[in-house]
Amino acid sequence: MRVTPEFVAGLPKAELHVHHVGSASPRMVAELAARHPGTVPSDLDELRAFYEFRDFAHFIEVYLAVVDLVRTPDDIRFLTYEIAREMATEQSLRYAELTCTPYTSVLPHDAERGMPIEAYTEAIEDARVAAERDFGLVLRWIYDIPGEAGLPSADATLTFALDHAPEGLVGFGLGGPEIGVPRPQFQPHFAAARAAGLHSVPHAGETTGPETVWDAIRLLGAERIGHGTSAARDPELLAHLAETGTPLEVCPSSNVATRAVPDLAAHPITAFRDAGVTVTVNSDDPPMFGTTLNREYEIAADLFDLDQHGVADLARAAVQASFAEPDVKQRVLAEIDDYLDGAPATA
Repeated sequence: MRVTPEFVAGLPKAELHVHHVGSASPRMVAELAARHPGTVPSDLDELRAFYEFRDFAHFIEVYLAVVDLVRTPDDIRFLTYEIAREMATEQSLRYAELTCTPYTSVLPHDAERGMPIEAYTEAIEDARVAAERDFGLVLRWIYDIPGEAGLPSADATLTFALDHAPEGLVGFGLGGPEIGVPRPQFQPHFAAARAAGLHSVPHAGETTGPETVWDAIRLLGAERIGHGTSAARDPELLAHLAETGTPLEVCPSSNVATRAVPDLAAHPITAFRDAGVTVTVNSDDPPMFGTTLNREYEIAADLFDLDQHGVADLARAAVQASFAEPDVKQRVLAEIDDYLDGAPATA
């Protein structure tokens, strides 16, 4: 029995790999662009053209242009709350670990437009509490080093995580371009974050080879791998991921949009599953890639040839691989079971 878009849309879900600014829908970006006129168009049709990526480097260029629109605590609060609204009401999300990159919005990195870390923290936490109250969505934070900014950004992000940690902070990550940004240089930062009780969740192996994934595991203590696309090229690595239960945060449409893979048919997600690797399905930067979490589940269902029970298992895998508190996991898993029991069968 094949799944329908309606079944996927209503399925309670968790998401583990989704970026804060990268989740800004055209509606939100248009509002921010109107507040701060400049390089980003505020017209919705022009925004769609703005989001047509040539390659990963062009994606980073566009992403940073949108980052530049988030300049005040009110911008942060607006963005975070509206992202939560769309996650809950349009994607049936019950839990999300939102990757934030405070370095790009906080003093002293941006002396002209930056805000104090205390104001940034207060804004995301206010939105988090409001989102749970208003939408029933549990939000948690992963603080992300923008790798292209080098060690100064890593030093600052670690300070933000250790000395100004928001209540919802659960993880420490590493994003941005991989080429020319070796993972070993960040080993001390991840060691300190892990010692403070944060989970290690770096991006690795999206646009570089399997050695980057090995570095993330061996040097950064990765508990999950963001993307990990190239892991499929290393049977030993696949076996290690399967044996240790290290989940991959797979983002199919993102990988196609940034040219990490040529098309969906060439995506290694089925190779991961066949090797016994834990796969979670995620949207990464959904509006920028013209997708949604619902759409990524539909893609996975097609690639895996899943029925309703199989798609529900994907949703369960994300919950189990999350850093949610046990009671939150139990509640969301029970919601998935109840939804599946009540869903009409499809032919």
